[in-house]
Amino acid sequence: MLDGYALSISDLMRSSSIAAILSLAGMLAVPALADDLPKRVVSMNLCTDQLAMMLAAPGQLLSVSYLATDPRGSAMAEKAKSYQINRGLAEEIYLLRPDLVVAGSFSTRATVDMLKRLDIPVAVFEPAYGLGEVRDRLREMGEVLGREEAANALIADYDYHLGSLLEEAGHRPRAALYYANGYTSGDRTLAGQILFAAGFENVAVEAGYSTGGILPLEVLAMLEPEALITGRRYSGTSRSEEILDHPVVQTLRADGTNGAISDRDWICGTPYVLRAIKELGTLHREMVED
Repeated sequence: MLDGYALSISDLMRSSSIAAILSLAGMLAVPALADDLPKRVVSMNLCTDQLAMMLAAPGQLLSVSYLATDPRGSAMAEKAKSYQINRGLAEEIYLLRPDLVVAGSFSTRATVDMLKRLDIPVAVFEPAYGLGEVRDRLREMGEVLGREEAANALIADYDYHLGSLLEEAGHRPRAALYYANGYTSGDRTLAGQILFAAGFENVAVEAGYSTGGILPLEVLAMLEPEALITGRRYSGTSRSEEILDHPVVQTLRADGTNGAISDRDWICGTPYVLRAIKELGTLHREMVED
């Protein structure tokens, strides 16, 4: 049965329908959940929301966080609308009568502590700091939901398509990731590894930012990246984003290549990083071929 789905997954990958690829996990044969497996699951973190939506059996996941419905940050915003929405408050989650809550290590800690004191099982997930950890998070979610077969199928598919997307070693344009408040990501981050997988060198590493941090405009200017990659800006005005209008940034945009990236595919360690690598790989090929 899994072989048949693998063929369909490959066909969908060629059509670039990542969302359809991921939905196939939910189409695998679903046996009745064993008595010792959770049947009323609540997620209160954007990344666990998406992992749970990918892997939960029909009816097993009750609620996801309100962040999951925001298309600016969630790669599964439409699917999230079919679930009850929570805001991470202990009172509302308790009233849902969950037999398992999944949360991130940076989720509202007061809520997590309160739920534990109420004897509600809580599984806490660390963020994915690299492409390899996407497999770990899928495997962990599969284990807590009792959906190991579906998780293993997604992991195998992820590995296959990740290998097909990796750019051949050759000329690697020097690129900078530059976000609100002048924040950048180094090579020991998920975003940095997406950048490298797509064929770029990360100038933040040259400046000593292996994990990330605030990159001063003066340093950015001296690094002279060939490509400047920023997040998609929010509507309205924001002081944190004013730095992206600075003449230094505007000059780099005019002199080089600017890639505005959909942040929702970069935020969480899910197979949606494949879409981020694919889109950025297109930018890489355009630069190399010019």
